[in-house]
Amino acid sequence: MKPSVDWCFKELMRNPKTRKGFIAVLLQVKPEEIDETILLENELPKEAEEEKQGILDVHVCLADGVQIDIEMQVFYVEYWDERLLFYLSKMYAGQIKAGESYRILKKCIQVSVLNFERFPDDDFCYRTVHFWDEMAGKKYTDKLEIQILELPKLQKKASGPEDVMEWMRFFRGQNKEELKEVAKGNEYLEGAYEDLVKMSLDEKKRLQYEAREKAILDYRSNMEGAEKRGFQRGVKRGITQGIERGMTQGEQSTLIRLYRKNRLTLEEAAEEAKMTVEEFRKLAELEEHSME
Repeated sequence: MKPSVDWCFKELMRNPKTRKGFIAVLLQVKPEEIDETILLENELPKEAEEEKQGILDVHVCLADGVQIDIEMQVFYVEYWDERLLFYLSKMYAGQIKAGESYRILKKCIQVSVLNFERFPDDDFCYRTVHFWDEMAGKKYTDKLEIQILELPKLQKKASGPEDVMEWMRFFRGQNKEELKEVAKGNEYLEGAYEDLVKMSLDEKKRLQYEAREKAILDYRSNMEGAEKRGFQRGVKRGITQGIERGMTQGEQSTLIRLYRKNRLTLEEAAEEAKMTVEEFRKLAELEEHSME
């Protein structure tokens, strides 16, 4: 079983020791400093739209009242930032009831373990986000916090705290040998590895895992198919527009090749194609995707 499959990730987090070990590195404290972690059940119904998109989360409350929501996100989610802020705010506001004092509000942390790249322009595989006072140049409050772990960046020259990256390498593990090697020497990861072995031998859990993995693969396949059909329609539309303006499909392709070989600038190629710069750029991108 692969921990990057959200069902498997959530099953691993049911073990109090695994939760404690992972949360300790996220909070940058020693595991023995975490008195207790309480797993709050928040199962999604099967028909929930979020589950179809590949989202299952683990809601944890620490003994001191701090709440942490940890989720493994299998796919990119549209309006990801807005969704993240919405659920973090909802978690924070949900602590208080009518008539109670704001004094009771505890820190809330939203942790997103991503199996896709959210920030492709840098090499940071782990980042922490807070509210920031721009005038004072310091943190405004620590009551709301976001932590983001991008697993695919481990394939690159990733940058991040080694103890966090160790857990990320485990979550990213692709086979038994790799997972066993990553877990070696870390009692919390070794415990998680043992749980993986037990789950793999449990027929009922194996079937649940395989059903979830199949649903993820089906969803990815459907999305890729829809994207390809969209690109193909875009290419046809671009070709039609060019033909309507007096150019053959072969002439358009020639201009695109000349542009890619830097023999024509984008502006020159667009002018020859009787298109705007943006129209020609989009046509060139669509043709490139159609050939992948």
